[in-house]
Amino acid sequence: MVYPPLKRKLPWFAGLLLTCLFALLGFAALWAGPYPLAAAEVWQALWGQGPSTVVQVVQDLRLPRVLAACCVGAALAGAGAVFQTVFRNPLVSPDILGVSTGATLGAMLGILLQWPLWGLQLGAFATGLATVALVLALARRLRGSSDPLLSLVLLGLVLGALAGALATLTKVLADPHTQLPAMVFWALGSLAGLGHAEVGHMALLVLPPTLLLYALRWPLQALAFGDDQAQAQGLNPNTLRLVAVAAATLQTAAVVALVGVVGWLGLLVPHAARLWLGPSLPRTLPMAMAMGAALLLLVDTLARAFTPFEIPLGVITALLGAPCFIGLMLRRKHGH
Repeated sequence: MVYPPLKRKLPWFAGLLLTCLFALLGFAALWAGPYPLAAAEVWQALWGQGPSTVVQVVQDLRLPRVLAACCVGAALAGAGAVFQTVFRNPLVSPDILGVSTGATLGAMLGILLQWPLWGLQLGAFATGLATVALVLALARRLRGSSDPLLSLVLLGLVLGALAGALATLTKVLADPHTQLPAMVFWALGSLAGLGHAEVGHMALLVLPPTLLLYALRWPLQALAFGDDQAQAQGLNPNTLRLVAVAAATLQTAAVVALVGVVGWLGLLVPHAARLWLGPSLPRTLPMAMAMGAALLLLVDTLARAFTPFEIPLGVITALLGAPCFIGLMLRRKHGH
């Protein structure tokens, strides 16, 4: 699917308004929670002032979750925007292509084999990248099909299901008293238990591929108009696509290894950004990342602050994402 160029721009005052709303949302996330705090106490605790209990709640418990939500949401939405541009299909995402499920398999193996944190992330990246590579290899064999983009999506779903079955097999082999509860809780997706060290480790893995994709935003936009257009501009489509897929997979695997599967963000958020700003990746990539960070921050705040028990993030995003995905399919079928 090739998008025609649009000239929609985000006015400066709209960007300023979004920045202010994002700051207010972050402050509300620090304020809301089962431990009641006043807004003034939260502000003081951010600067290390006030009772030690309040400072600990704000700085050691809630602030890492806020930072993690922003990092995870931005990484998944950014990866989705890149995948949709590279493959010229608005229905492609890390979930649809099997990246998330493949990364889940690697992380489950890491838990089963008792790997350290860096081993979990390395395993998640390896299996996530292997899943995407297999999807692309099989899609190339089916290049003569009537709808190659649909074949790509279907292959991603099938191989993702296979990786999910293998991940389930690791649960069968896991210790039911120690490893199995960790796997089940992890697979549901949660930001609970993350500290500054884990968030910093995740940011170090997410930042380099994010900067790389942002630097390649203009060359990647050329892929949206086909390989011939990219070659006419002196680009190597296969190499560029491989670098983009590897970077987006690393983003996804880095966050999946720490927080579990948080689906649908990589599909829906880039699509919303594209509807707002048009199909230009240089504009939609930063907007999609900002929207993904804000959405996951809002979902996490609602999940932990306004219910008697914490609802897993994967459950909420699936409840929101499944109806929206059906709407996208119907929209695509009618040619809108």
